[in-house]
Amino acid sequence: MENGFNYFDTARGYVDGKSETALRECLVKRYPRESYILTDKLSTHFFNKTEDIIPLFNKQLESAGVDYFDFYLMHAQSDEIYAKYKKLNSYDVARKLRDEGKIKHMGISFHDRANVLDKILNENPDVEVVQIQLNYVDFEDHAVQSRKCYEVCRKHNKPVIVMEPIKGGNLVNLPDDAAKQSFLSALQRHL
Repeated sequence: MENGFNYFDTARGYVDGKSETALRECLVKRYPRESYILTDKLSTHFFNKTEDIIPLFNKQLESAGVDYFDFYLMHAQSDEIYAKYKKLNSYDVARKLRDEGKIKHMGISFHDRANVLDKILNENPDVEVVQIQLNYVDFEDHAVQSRKCYEVCRKHNKPVIVMEPIKGGNLVNLPDDAAKQSFLSALQRHL
């Protein structure tokens, strides 16, 4: 926070189910609510019927120690997971929570092909933000389709929250040929 970082992202299942309470202890109890942005997610493993969503959401608020989430994302949307969310009216429940002021912005985190993202955004034009995997390795990857997903977000005029910018830390370790080139470039600058 002292260095200007104020965006925090959690989900019920992160850190063996302790992420929300860890944020409460480390962030919520120490800083004024208006000083940070908090994102939580509706994760598919924690509900099996529509009636499960509101009690789950209330547990998330309680665990995090807040009265609202700035962003609430339909977690890990893919064609299969979206079908469940659609069947159980999950997006409608999130809209209700947004209308009640318990979430400020409704969005999705996404893990599938660009055509699936386009379908979800066409069917839910009021989704306000999309979290996608976006980094130079996944940009043209056939499975992740970062570039294509980004283009779908632009087409629908949706802001993007970037996840996996360094692929869980894997991109800080350059491949040998790139590391060698980087070392040679640095050496030449100092000569």
